[in-house]
Amino acid sequence: MKVILNKDVKHLGEEGDVKDVANGYARNYLFPRELALPCNDMTLAFFESRKAEIEAKKAEKRATAASLKDKLEALAITLVMPAGNNGKLYGAVTNQTIADELIKLGFEIERKRIELPGLTFKSVGKYTVTVKLYESATATLQVVVEAQPHAESSSSKPVRQERHSRRHEEAAPETAADAE
Repeated sequence: MKVILNKDVKHLGEEGDVKDVANGYARNYLFPRELALPCNDMTLAFFESRKAEIEAKKAEKRATAASLKDKLEALAITLVMPAGNNGKLYGAVTNQTIADELIKLGFEIERKRIELPGLTFKSVGKYTVTVKLYESATATLQVVVEAQPHAESSSSKPVRQERHSRRHEEAAPETAADAE
């Protein structure tokens, strides 16, 4: 069934696109949510009248993506994570970790748009991350993962207290009484 998208639909297309979809998908999902309209002469004429408005929205999205790309590529994120002496992280840096860090810096990017080589970073080092923006626009982001500094004390092992059994505690007062 041919439909015209009324709004942007993830994994399908953008507003104003004519798509061929399954009948059930159109009837049960797209039409009830007003995401699409059936493709006929009347709806085609309606979207032709809105074509300039739709193109203006797309141009605005492209411009926003281009400016966001410039900002992200100029940025280098430094993450401080707990790690062992050999540089292996106790946890892992995922796309959610990077998305949270970007939110702290004022960028709202979905975690699904952030692609890490190998899905996670499990050791300290410098990495390059790809961020999908709009259409084919992508930005490369530099991520530096550093080990969290350890609080060094004079001895790294905790002081172990000696255990006393009851037998020694009971025997001690008797010997003290005998000594008097």
